[in-house]
Amino acid sequence: MTDTAAPLDAAPINADQAEIAKFSALAHKWWDKDGEFKPLHQINPLRLQFITDHVALTAQKTIDVGCGGGILSEALAQSGAQVTGIDLAEKSLKVAKLHLFESKVSVDYRCVAVEALADEVPESFDVVTCMEMLEHVPSPASIVAACARLAKPGGWVFFSTLNRNPKAYALAVIGAEYLMGLLPRGTHDYAKFIKPSELARMTRTAGLETVTVSGMSYNPISGIAALSDDADVNYLVACRKPL
Repeated sequence: MTDTAAPLDAAPINADQAEIAKFSALAHKWWDKDGEFKPLHQINPLRLQFITDHVALTAQKTIDVGCGGGILSEALAQSGAQVTGIDLAEKSLKVAKLHLFESKVSVDYRCVAVEALADEVPESFDVVTCMEMLEHVPSPASIVAACARLAKPGGWVFFSTLNRNPKAYALAVIGAEYLMGLLPRGTHDYAKFIKPSELARMTRTAGLETVTVSGMSYNPISGIAALSDDADVNYLVACRKPL
């Protein structure tokens, strides 16, 4: 055993080290709006709209789970929320912290697993967001459960992810990564995509009540994203924790 090995009784972290390494390698490009994260920048206003359609963010204690370089975290802060952003990719967090000097907004970034934070400060947040993350972890149900534990009674929990079906594979993997080059090849593992029925089971088991499920359309040519009734590819879910 080396000096850096984890203790035998340490709880395993619900993260894929290859995924962390992948996003760490791209960390310096998080705020390049014409780079690999261009689609995220283009859909971010819609993600924020979906959240603010359900809850007024002013002075709301909010946590962005899997915040990456802080694209959504900063938008939440600009909307008046008191934001904490967490991620396990330290390089991404360094970029997020540096960008605060440019944006002049306030976000508290921490490198911590959501499950560990839920143990540390349960029922502490009015709003919990977890966008484009569930399809990148070994156990999405564990993430959902931790997000539910972080929310105060009556709080809101928001998720977005990718459906698992041939259409999603054709558009989100073959089209986006291999044909149009919108995302780096290997960004997504189709086997980790999550059907709405599967996510609904996870949220129900976690004690959350689903309020809204909405599809999201995205035109990579125009850069326009819109909410829709079509949840075949990208979709968003708004949940509430009962009082």
